[in-house]
Amino acid sequence: MKPISLNRLVARTVSGALCASAALLFTSAGVYAQTAPASGTHQVTRAEVRHELEELEAAGYNPSQGEDENYPADIQEAERKVAAMHAAQANASIGNQPAMQGMSMH
Repeated sequence: MKPISLNRLVARTVSGALCASAALLFTSAGVYAQTAPASGTHQVTRAEVRHELEELEAAGYNPSQGEDENYPADIQEAERKVAAMHAAQANASIGNQPAMQGMSMH
């Protein structure tokens, strides 16, 4: 068995470390790209999440049930009810506004 020179040993160690560093860099960049919000979207605030949960609870969802055999059907039903409520509110607000034609923007 030939003894490995110190230069070869250092070169192998450095090249191995560089490969590991490059792999880590590419992996972390991929993970960040998957978790970063898409451009044009905003991060959801805590207040928005709490408001959404309050709406779901008002629509019949109970998150404190723990092991619920109806999950996810129960939350999906509550989400459907909340979406229908939002659509009805949007339609009502559009119907109550006067036509914008011919109105000055000043």
